[in-house]
Amino acid sequence: MSRKKVSFLFIPVVLLCVLMLNVCSGSGRSDVPVIIWWQIGNNSVFLPQFSKQLSEYTEAKIGVRLEIRQGTWGNSSQRFNAMINTGEYFDIMFTDVNVFTHFSTLGAFADLSTLMDVVPELYHSMPKELWKGVSLDGKIFGIPTYKDSAATQFVFWDASITEKIDFDITDNSWENWDSIFRTMKVYVESPRFFPYNMSRNDAELVFTNYVEITAMLPVLGVQFDDPLARVVLTLEQPDVIERYRYLNRWFEDGIINSDANMTYSVPENHRPFFTSQAWPGVARAYSDNANRAGRNVLNKEIRYIPVQYFGPLFSTTSIQGSINSISINSRHKEEALKLLQLVNTDPVFRDMMSYGIEGEHFEYVYMEDGRRAVHRLNNLWPLINYQIGNYFILTPENTVPVGYWDEVRYLNETAFSSYLLGFTFDITRVEAEVINCRNTWERFNFDLKTGAANPDENLPVLIAELERKGIRRIIAEAQRQIDVFLNTDLKHISAD
Repeated sequence: MSRKKVSFLFIPVVLLCVLMLNVCSGSGRSDVPVIIWWQIGNNSVFLPQFSKQLSEYTEAKIGVRLEIRQGTWGNSSQRFNAMINTGEYFDIMFTDVNVFTHFSTLGAFADLSTLMDVVPELYHSMPKELWKGVSLDGKIFGIPTYKDSAATQFVFWDASITEKIDFDITDNSWENWDSIFRTMKVYVESPRFFPYNMSRNDAELVFTNYVEITAMLPVLGVQFDDPLARVVLTLEQPDVIERYRYLNRWFEDGIINSDANMTYSVPENHRPFFTSQAWPGVARAYSDNANRAGRNVLNKEIRYIPVQYFGPLFSTTSIQGSINSISINSRHKEEALKLLQLVNTDPVFRDMMSYGIEGEHFEYVYMEDGRRAVHRLNNLWPLINYQIGNYFILTPENTVPVGYWDEVRYLNETAFSSYLLGFTFDITRVEAEVINCRNTWERFNFDLKTGAANPDENLPVLIAELERKGIRRIIAEAQRQIDVFLNTDLKHISAD
């Protein structure tokens, strides 16, 4: 009888001790907010363990714990849409230009404007243009990632080929490119050589003079230097038509590969010329990737030379490439905002989020020139850098050349702003027309951008079909909204 009494008394005493230990240890304190942050990745099985390790730092610094969850690359769009539609709880969600405006207008994200006084260091950690890029009707709905936020378009030439011919590759006129391509074609006597070897997925340069109105319909734009911000159908503009004609001639003459409109990629070591939104230092990475695939058609090592083509330009689209928004339903809005301030202003935590735990996933090393750098010990850390926060407080990896991020900062600091910075087109009134026009555009796009289609024959057909699908109504609605936006923006500027 006495044994039973002792055992029954023993159980609650043990439970009490366990509870007291949990409270004192910090890992189980019920009064410490846990911030649930959704990102995109491979949904590593180690995420719970890594979240606990990160939480030791965040709890000590700002009194919150962190739980990172990931939607996978294949289904994150569907997953995040389902979360928004069902009201599933979260505190922070990574978002971008594809869904940021849609989720914000649905009321899924909190207006952070009135909370920015809580995080002054965060607000002043990046240029004011970035805040305009994540604002709707003057309200801030997310924290932008300060990185290559000003879009700068470069073209890259394989110097092992171009140095053999006497042309100025810094002349970015398409007429000059035409001469270079034709000379390259003669110089390299190989049926497998295409000076502009491209795929249907490659970036193109046809619309660079125009700020797009909506990513859903790239054929609508405003010329970047038009202070009146007049919406045009870019397919009707002389500069766009002329560029399509160049592409078509290059396709017909074997300068562009004959399967460009059908293939989804081309070998990295067979690209004498290509374009990308980038900065000069990326040329080395592109060269290294190409050389890993093999030597070029001349059996030489590839060495890309970058030539700035357009920009740098701050636009709504360029800024909305990476955003973290806080849920309207979050029970810890201020705490979540302080966490985002920490990752954007604290170099130690920023390094942890990108590289992992020091000594377990990476170590700090010193380069010959005295710079401190990060050397990765393994590839187990599952978080994706561009989704996290400020790049300019991140310790570079030991593979990054000197001045790499200084180049990006310089482009940001010298960027000019689009007249439409902060404008987002609400397609609600013309949603059916936008979808129908988009479907029509996608049927023609790949043949036009790769030169497989004759623009003089195809553009009139495309434009006529777009008109039947309501493109003029879309233009009128976009212009109406832009006029309202510019008038409102001017009033704000005058008030300031």
